Amino acid sequence: MAVFQQPTQIVVQTTTSHGPGTWSTGLCDCCSDMGTCCCGLWCFPCMQCQTAGDHGWCCCMPLLDVCGVVSCILRSSIRERHSIPGSCCDDCCKILWCYTCVWCQMNRELKIRSNHPGSSSVVTTQVVRG
Repeated sequence: MAVFQQPTQIVVQTTTSHGPGTWSTGLCDCCSDMGTCCCGLWCFPCMQCQTAGDHGWCCCMPLLDVCGVVSCILRSSIRERHSIPGSCCDDCCKILWCYTCVWCQMNRELKIRSNHPGSSSVVTTQVVRG
């Protein structure tokens, strides 16, 4: 009597996630992305419009940034979307003292998160014959 082994399925699930809870780069890490740094230095309004657009906002919103209100709201929205802790008070203080650095950090964050999506699962099925 012959014994046949039934094919078995092995399911491998790989999850890559960008750790929620932290900014990908620091506030003053301009050297980590020289393109953003240069754009922020020489064409700051263009970088602001690009950042707002990348987040899904109207690209003209930063042009209405009176007293940093739009900046605070955008930074809070980015933090909420990517589960980065912080507070409105913290955002406003950083924007008040490091306006350009905050916008560069937001731009870098959106670039990094769009290149490496938060949670992606790849499920492969492999049939092993014995």
